[in-house]
Amino acid sequence: MSLSDPIADLLNRVRNAHTAGLREAEIPHSLVKEKIVRILKAEGFIDDCSLAADGGRKLLRLSLKYYGQRQPAIKGLRRVSKPGLRVYARKDKLPRVLGGLGIAVLSTSQGILTEREARARNLGGEVLCYVW
Repeated sequence: MSLSDPIADLLNRVRNAHTAGLREAEIPHSLVKEKIVRILKAEGFIDDCSLAADGGRKLLRLSLKYYGQRQPAIKGLRRVSKPGLRVYARKDKLPRVLGGLGIAVLSTSQGILTEREARARNLGGEVLCYVW
């Protein structure tokens, strides 16, 4: 099955798993999705991520994070740059999500980074998504 926007598919699968109250979500693997998931883990939005195989396909298995009984760690996800409308940010105009409480994930010349890392490295790039 071909997808026109695999990053939006990743965000929707995580959003749907949180809505259903699931502890794990499985997502088809790609290097871009793996880097985004590793950023989410490093920022504390998910507990763990691992690679799994199902038949001949690679999967990313995410352990979702909750606070208390059912409060998800991820309050919101938003896809910014889409295949039909790319959104770029210069190094001096990087977005700030909820005044610094959330993160923006960017695709830069040095890889996929958060806006904080891009600001520290003085880089701009394509704004992939916001997570808060």
